[in-house]
Amino acid sequence: MEELYVLGNSTATAVNRYNTCFAIRRNRDYFLVDCGGGNTILRKLQSMRIPVEEIHHIFITNQRADHCLGLIWLFRLMARRMHEGTLSDPVRIYAHKELIPILEHMCRWTINENYTRFIGKLIHFIPLEDGDQKQILGETVTFFDIHSDKTKQFGFTMTLETGKRLTFTGNEPCRKPIHHYVEGSDWLLHEAYCMTEDAPRFHPEELGFSTVIEVCEFASQMKIANLVLWHSEDVTDITTHKGRFLAEGEPHFNGNLIVPDDEERIFLR
Repeated sequence: MEELYVLGNSTATAVNRYNTCFAIRRNRDYFLVDCGGGNTILRKLQSMRIPVEEIHHIFITNQRADHCLGLIWLFRLMARRMHEGTLSDPVRIYAHKELIPILEHMCRWTINENYTRFIGKLIHFIPLEDGDQKQILGETVTFFDIHSDKTKQFGFTMTLETGKRLTFTGNEPCRKPIHHYVEGSDWLLHEAYCMTEDAPRFHPEELGFSTVIEVCEFASQMKIANLVLWHSEDVTDITTHKGRFLAEGEPHFNGNLIVPDDEERIFLR
């Protein structure tokens, strides 16, 4: 059975939490999705006891700083261990085809050649087209364009070991062209920037994000069994964040609603 590791659950300007990024674990194999915006990714991996040697697949959803800059630090650590001979398994880094050259250049520009020499040998940058399928964690993962109106971004859907389906729609509201990936999913990972009652304060629609009630009502329409809400503001009191989101969202959702904290682990049953 897979397990979801929530490394961070907040947005670009997070101070009290880390930017939204996560890993899915099956046995001793990890699929990392986004890396946050800095070297805090290394502390998060260490704190959650995710061995770097067991991360074999990394997916960067888009070029925004809070999603991709942490890759520099993780690449450097991985390549250093390859240089030292303590990491020998290949690492595959996936992103849409326009983003791949940016990520590779970013690493080559900021990291010593002793480490970047592993590009194409043990570290592979793999460009994705809309609808591409890759074998990850022993399952077929389908990547798709979320049709962002801000910057190009991909999500994915995959079958879990249990036969259930998990879908991740990136950090924007789910648009009609990808509803067929979402509908009927057993697990949906979706952004929810703020509570609906706080919308006049945070203006999520102007920022291109959703409110808790909007996402919960949408997930009910899509017949989702388990809904994970994250990528939320961290201006309000984080000690009450989970309780407030659950209290507002649960009356509007028919399934199991989850609002994770940073460094929380969730069994994907």
